[in-house]
Order: sequence, then C-alpha cells, then structure tokens
Amino acid sequence: MMPPDHNMADAEQGCGRRLRNAREAAGLSIEDVATRLRMPVRVVESLEAEDWNRLGAPVYVRGQLRSYSRLLGLSTATMQAVVGVAPVEPVALVPRTYVPRMRIVAEQFAKRLVYAVITVAIALPVWLATRPHLATQGAASASLDMPVVSTAGQPGAPAVARPRQPVPLVASMAPVAPRAGSATAALELRLVDDSWVEITGRDGQVIEHSLLRAGNTRSFVVGDVGGMVFGNAAAVELRLNGARQDLAPLLRANVARFTVSSDGSLVPAGR
Repeated sequence: MMPPDHNMADAEQGCGRRLRNAREAAGLSIEDVATRLRMPVRVVESLEAEDWNRLGAPVYVRGQLRSYSRLLGLSTATMQAVVGVAPVEPVALVPRTYVPRMRIVAEQFAKRLVYAVITVAIALPVWLATRPHLATQGAASASLDMPVVSTAGQPGAPAVARPRQPVPLVASMAPVAPRAGSATAALELRLVDDSWVEITGRDGQVIEHSLLRAGNTRSFVVGDVGGMVFGNAAAVELRLNGARQDLAPLLRANVARFTVSSDGSLVPAGR
C-alpha cells in the first residue's frame, strides 16, 4: 500500500492518473484491484480513464472512487475534489402549511351534516309515501280478525264486533310410524354368522367398515345410506321396517353389493 499523498503538486494531476500511478507503485494489476474491491474490471478501467458516464449516477462514482482510494491509501477527500463530482445533498424539506384544529373539526362537522341532510331528504318522502298504505293494511287486518256478529233477540240492532277466540292447539304425543317409502325408514342388520360389512352414505363417506360377529345388530336410516356390501351375505339378515329383504337377486359368489334408493328399494351395484 502507498502512504497517504500530501504533495500539493499531485493534486494537480488527473484523478485517473493518480489512481493508476498508485496502483502500479503498489504492484497491483487491474484484475487484482477488481478482485479486492469485488467490482467489475470495466469499473476499475473507467475510474482510471475518468470515464464517469460509464459509471452511472454521481453517487455511485463517489462510492467507487472512495473504495479505490482507500485501497491505495490515497486521501478520499482530495480525490473527490479532483473529480469534481458534486456531493449528494439531502432533499430540501418544505414546511407544511399549518391548519388550525378548529378548522379541521368544522370541516368534518360540515361533511357529516351534509350526509345527514341528504339521508333525511331521501328517507322522509319514502316514509310518507308508505305510511297511508300501512295504515290501510292494518285496518283491513283488524276487520278480518274481528268478525261481525248480530245481537241475538234484537232484530235490526247494529252489529257488534266480537274478538275471535284463539283455537287451542293440542300436540299429540303418539309416535308416528315411519313409512317404507320415506327417508326416515329404518334398515336393520342382524348377523347370524360372522361377516365383513361396509356401509356408505349418500355422500360417499364410509359409515361402517368392519367385521361383525354373529349376534351383532346395526340400525340405519334409509335417507343416510347410499350403498351396502356384505362379504358373507348368507350370514346377514336385512330388514326394512321389520320386513326381511330378499338378498338372493343381489348375490354374486356369496357377496352382496347394492345401493339403497330413497324409498328403501335395493338396486344391484353397477345399474
């Protein structure tokens, strides 16, 4: 590295020439400088050739020149003064015009007042236009709820309106038996022997998928079941609302695979 240059005569030399002389005196090549500074070779060549247009904005020129000068031990201030690149000046801040707080509050209040006046101007005519219609409708409803009954024993007497008595509703507690064709009909499985069973819903989700032992029972709502598969169909009794279903038309190698329609009928899979 070269010691800092304090010779005033050198200040009159060009910036690029001083960099080149200092680099050669330090025994460095352009490639060595580019490697140490981690910058392209063309940038080092442009600095020594004082080709500032290839280096971009002045702020980049100053930064690259500062790095090169520090590497060679030259005064960065002197080098930048020789280059003549203007320093980066901060952006001038323009003071904002002060607005009194009362003025801001008054403007916000005026805007809200305008919105309120517009809302009233729109809603008031609509309310006035619908008011007679509502009054007429209320009177008609009252007349329907108050039947006219003549006074007994007094022919020609004016009719008297008597309130209609509400009819009491009696809820029946008797259970309603499910119909065979309804979605709430019950499907019941009874295992007389072990069998593999798979029950799927109408959405394709698996409801039951297991090996059921002899004596087990399962109950499902018709509306929830989409399909059934019995691995040992001879061991399964299928009942719909207590009525046993014939699985013989559905068998294939003692495996029953079928879908359940919304009315509870059994349809072989694939149809």
